[in-house]
Amino acid sequence: MPKAERIVTTTCPYCGVGCKLELHVQDDVIFNVTSPFASVVNHGNLCVKGRFGYDFIYSPHRVTVPMLRREPQFPGTRTQAFALSEWREASWEEALELIAERLTAIYRRDGSDALAAYCCAKATNEDNYLLQKLFRALFRTNHIDHCTRLCHAGSVMALQLAVGSSAMSNTASEVIENDVFLITGSNTTENHPIIALQMKAAIEKHGAKLIVVDPRRIEMVNYAALWLPLLPGTDVAVFSAMAHVILKEKLCNEDFLRERTENFAAFAASMEKFTPEFAEAVSSVQRDLIVQAARLYAGAHNAAIYWSLGVPESSHGTDNAFSLIHLALLTGHIGRRGNGLNPLRGQNNVQGASDSGAMPWHYPGYQPVDDEASALKFEQEWHIESGGLNRHKGLTTTEIIGAIAPGGVRSLYIMGENPMMSEPNLNHTRHKMQDLEFVVAQDLFINESGAFADVFLPATSWAEKEGTFTNTDRRVQLVRRAIPARGQARADWEIICALALRLEQRLGRAESAKWDYAHPSEVLAEMGRLVPEYAGVKYARLEDEGLQVPVWDDQHPGTPFLFEGSFPRGRAKFHPLDFRPAAETPDQEYPFILTTGRVLEHWHGGSMTRHSKLDDLYPEALMELHPEDATRLGVEDRQTVRVSSRRGTLVLRVSITTRTTLGVVFIPFHFREAAANLLTNDVLDPLAKIPEYKACAVRISKADESELARPQATQARGRY
Repeated sequence: MPKAERIVTTTCPYCGVGCKLELHVQDDVIFNVTSPFASVVNHGNLCVKGRFGYDFIYSPHRVTVPMLRREPQFPGTRTQAFALSEWREASWEEALELIAERLTAIYRRDGSDALAAYCCAKATNEDNYLLQKLFRALFRTNHIDHCTRLCHAGSVMALQLAVGSSAMSNTASEVIENDVFLITGSNTTENHPIIALQMKAAIEKHGAKLIVVDPRRIEMVNYAALWLPLLPGTDVAVFSAMAHVILKEKLCNEDFLRERTENFAAFAASMEKFTPEFAEAVSSVQRDLIVQAARLYAGAHNAAIYWSLGVPESSHGTDNAFSLIHLALLTGHIGRRGNGLNPLRGQNNVQGASDSGAMPWHYPGYQPVDDEASALKFEQEWHIESGGLNRHKGLTTTEIIGAIAPGGVRSLYIMGENPMMSEPNLNHTRHKMQDLEFVVAQDLFINESGAFADVFLPATSWAEKEGTFTNTDRRVQLVRRAIPARGQARADWEIICALALRLEQRLGRAESAKWDYAHPSEVLAEMGRLVPEYAGVKYARLEDEGLQVPVWDDQHPGTPFLFEGSFPRGRAKFHPLDFRPAAETPDQEYPFILTTGRVLEHWHGGSMTRHSKLDDLYPEALMELHPEDATRLGVEDRQTVRVSSRRGTLVLRVSITTRTTLGVVFIPFHFREAAANLLTNDVLDPLAKIPEYKACAVRISKADESELARPQATQARGRY
């Protein structure tokens, strides 16, 4: 291995853990990745993605010059263009001028509601802040969202309503201080591997007791004192039954309830029906396990709850999260080190993108768009006339897709997202994408969504730009440029500013917000003037281990855990609950429950890992099927099957395993040739507007090997 000319310290671009990376560079090429043992986040440990998954930067599929469609696209006839022969190279000037011209024309003709933008949880805080600012300040629309709507929106909504803050309340490493902790809806060893190492250490070295509540026998079950294998969609029943036991056996923290909560009586009355017997009947979890779990959690000195997408990705995802919050409030296991509520964030900067305002209902810092004082504050900073900003809540990601029609959304600007992989019911999404009038994609690769675009803008990777990510611990960390940009690629924040200057001229908004930033640190400083929690977050203070927000001023040290002494909303509020099953349950025609998720080697829609050698480690989608179900179907391991829901069909191979439970099948969602979201249900949680990814009814039949789609068959390829 060559000796590095330089080693650049930066932050991992994958999951929300935010591991510190050392990029070893020779001749402007990254050839190795290590991590310092002194890193407070990951202590030198890295997962397979962090250590080896950087080579997507050098993929021959990457596009590094601006591209325009060769043939004009019209609503209703728009098709996907993967092959580079369907595109032509353009200068940055031509591409940006065309975008400015088309967006301005649509805005003048149809108004604010005709334009929408997808921000990106893979992009920096500064990138996301600027894109939402552009669409709000120049086009006066709040149709701005990103993938948090498709992952933790239910958690965000419940936490905001219950305690007034939607972030993870503790630092992940505090799990070492737990004597009991509960994991639910999180395959932690595959989705957040470094946090899982800390959890294992808490059990093996410190004697902590683990409760796992999950329909699959994930690896953490091997370390658990209790495993509650619930059926998908029955979270409220199980966790409310635990609350029922805590109430009936008087295991509550009475002082905490009296001093720091409200609406307890109404909540307690709603728990009467959630007996362990009722929960067993609907969830298949044995009542004795529910009782044991309740006693173990309530009796702990330090207890915490960790969850991921298995909780919020539901038509009642907000209620699922409420049911977890209630356990912490009942027992007082919140507001202290080693006690709290911890939604583990899936993408590297999904917390930061939300903080930065990449949401349809909130400005940066979760300040409501329909609140007059908040709107006036942003108008003043952005030099907008009083009353100029839109006071109406915008559409969410799934609602934006649904609103594509004449008289509705006509244009979509996509920065780094991939709705053609991430949205539910992808056949419906495809039809809607075809009806758009103008599409811009800003990314590294022409992915399934970018293939619908009229203009493709080549962005830099995380290793080619400066900025900040905010991890799942609320830790803001630096992203440092290690290598030059490939080809003509530009940093997202630079692209946005260049476009904004052209739009200002066309829209006659010469007195609008500043767009001539010299460095992303100036963008973060502007955000800090508007978001009190970021007021003290400055680049100079982030050089070592970053800072955990809230950071209230330039002297504030950051906040490792939240809610000591008080909650942002004052008293935490209990919410009465009822049980509602999944929107779609098994029946004679569709007898299985499908749930979806990730695998260790891949990440989200595969836009990075499937352009990496990591794809060699897990090259195709496999559906997990329980052995007894396989016997009943007459299916053998690695046999090809057809899986159908009421929305679509896909063909893939089977992995027969006891990792899943009877009647439940699992499909990872990383693979475009077997896209799980062709099957999933687009019914929404009424509060959070998050789709139901984790439970839908499917049927399974044998298929022919020839029906399998070829991996990466239509991805853009070439010298770019």
